Amino acid sequence: MSIEGRLRYSAAACQVDFSNPKDRRGIKPHVDRMLTMIDHAVTGYGPFLPVKLVVFPEFAHAAPIYPTLEELYEKLAIPIPNEHTERYIEKAREYDIYIQTGSFLERDDRYGRVVFNTTCLIGPEGIVTKYRKVNTWIPWEVHASPHDLPDYREEIYPVARTPIGNLGVAVCYDWLFPETLRQLTANGAEVLIRISAYMDPWGATRPMDWWTVVNRCRALENLTYVVASNQAASLSHYPPFSWPGGSMVVDFEGRILAQADPGPGEKILVAPIDIDALRHERRTRRGHQTLAHLRTETYPMYGRGFYPSRRGGQGLSVEGIDEAIAEAKSNLDY
Repeated sequence: MSIEGRLRYSAAACQVDFSNPKDRRGIKPHVDRMLTMIDHAVTGYGPFLPVKLVVFPEFAHAAPIYPTLEELYEKLAIPIPNEHTERYIEKAREYDIYIQTGSFLERDDRYGRVVFNTTCLIGPEGIVTKYRKVNTWIPWEVHASPHDLPDYREEIYPVARTPIGNLGVAVCYDWLFPETLRQLTANGAEVLIRISAYMDPWGATRPMDWWTVVNRCRALENLTYVVASNQAASLSHYPPFSWPGGSMVVDFEGRILAQADPGPGEKILVAPIDIDALRHERRTRRGHQTLAHLRTETYPMYGRGFYPSRRGGQGLSVEGIDEAIAEAKSNLDY
């Protein structure tokens, strides 16, 4: 991790091409394969620069193939911690690394019969942070957002202070909301991790390629590294969408350090993370120091509500979400 006293290491963005399980029994084979990919990443690339962070994409364990909340809850949702997170902890201890898991469909009975889209940062010390997707891909995702629950009291944007830097994560559609990544950065993030299932035509495929544009922009506007793993399941594995992969690592000036060519299929991508260089730039630069230049008082819109909070997760159906979107549109001034 430390090269001549410098906090510099490799991060690995691992993309997967799994068929989607129809029930919880299908999760274990996915975990089996991802643990093997961790072995490949750490042992294969370690001789060049130690791999200390390994990232997997959204829906790596299971995807919301069922259209109703009740079906997701009954067939695919699991609590956290679970048998799978225990296996990741063992692997993190074996190699002294940090693992950003692909997302789980999570049930937490403290909040009733809702499902969260949740990823865990796991290290040698166990589960370090648990992030639940805030900006679900509505109207099709019927997961609950922490925003939906009036009694939600946990940290919405956790940042882990670790020996390899301060790590924050957000999931897929979250990244189209710059406020999400700005808040993680305000909470101390130095490396922003993106786990994603960003499909064509908005993914890493020209001419749109929102994936690359957004990842680079979030890096430069927050003076952070971005380590982004995208789903790479083929159409035959994951209808009705195809997933272009394109996993990438971006430095704090928006420079692409490495990127997988677009297209389905398993890939492991590695690139260097230099935390000391980032900290030096944040301390010394005067120009393009967007964090220090931020004039927060000039943005009164953030004192207003647009998308309505759904009390207790009610309205978590495609029809209910459509009603909420219509209400949000009525709150806009254009």
